[in-house]
Amino acid sequence: MAALFGSVNYLFLKLPSAIGILIVALAASLTVLAVDWVWPASTIAETVTDVVRSVDFSDALLEGMLGLLLFAGALHVKLSDLRGEWRVVALMATLGVGLSTVIAGVGFSWITGMPLMIALVFGALISPTDPVAVLGVLRTANMKKSMETKIAGESLFNDGVGYVVFLVLVGIAFPHGDDHGSGLSGAATLFVQEAVGGAILGIVLGWLAFRLMRRIDDYPLEVLITLALAFGGYSLAIALHVSAPIMAVCAGLLIGDVGTKHGMSETTRQYVDGFWGLIDEILNAVLFLMIGFEVFAVAFSADAFTAGLMAIVLALIARLAAVAVPVLLLRPFRDFSNGVIPIMTWGGLKGGISVALALSLPESEWKPVILTATYMVVIFSIIVQGLTIAPLARRLGREPELM
Repeated sequence: MAALFGSVNYLFLKLPSAIGILIVALAASLTVLAVDWVWPASTIAETVTDVVRSVDFSDALLEGMLGLLLFAGALHVKLSDLRGEWRVVALMATLGVGLSTVIAGVGFSWITGMPLMIALVFGALISPTDPVAVLGVLRTANMKKSMETKIAGESLFNDGVGYVVFLVLVGIAFPHGDDHGSGLSGAATLFVQEAVGGAILGIVLGWLAFRLMRRIDDYPLEVLITLALAFGGYSLAIALHVSAPIMAVCAGLLIGDVGTKHGMSETTRQYVDGFWGLIDEILNAVLFLMIGFEVFAVAFSADAFTAGLMAIVLALIARLAAVAVPVLLLRPFRDFSNGVIPIMTWGGLKGGISVALALSLPESEWKPVILTATYMVVIFSIIVQGLTIAPLARRLGREPELM
């Protein structure tokens, strides 16, 4: 279906591949729902809903595809480029995520009347930008190198930080739900264990893979080593209860920079880049197809739909704060191009990770509202923001870049 919908997009819509597949999948889903509404005797929608719900989207993404996608994305972000932007990236991935979580959570609690702690869980899952969606758009946006590094680096790291914050808040808000923690007493320990543990594991495994590849000059085997590092390391991180996303990012950054410079021949570099580029494109296509079909897993009601519309505005306000505060804090110490705040605000796309986290929540009376609002924010973000960020970047990026 990803191949079919991708072909429809290529021949007719001619949109960026992943976004085009999402739009075609969403249109097909809405057509099925419309047929079911016009023809009540039809069981097409019910059948498709059963099929969609039989696929555990949360597990498929968080415990399967995400490790490969993050590793592939991190391979193409050079440490030398990231070093010049590390202060901005670090502040946005920590302070920015925290600010966004609080603003979105408090606002959503006010909109829906749900308990604050549960609303903060929504704030945590909607705050991180999705590196899969962001990196897919950056490939076609032709942004300035420093701007691209800021957005790509921040999306890779704030995803891991946001996931850890989500786990901590779920443990507090749903103390009898999934085993994410046990209240405030374990929150700090869990955060350090997940975030720091994931980074250490990624660096150690990446360094070991690099040392092994230095001793080998056989490109099929070296490609296989990178695949084992991404998939095996992600599974090991899950088993050790440390942040698998942060592990994948750290390992990918190390292999993509140090590994390609000092551990691979030119032939191996070409095959590694080609292999991971293909993995990235294929999994992106499948992921965005799945997002389009997840409309069948969302229970739309009038109240939830209204909350979703307001959540779109709320998510943009929270994102603006997450970008503007770190930039304003650093502005006395360095220069920024004039368009950095609006471009990074609008370019902070949400994606499948937010939907997967919403689906993974323990069952409660508030889960349908959270899932509906999350899905609406993600669809708006990918389609509207994703299709307009490149023109916005070109328009605001005309002035000479200062730094």
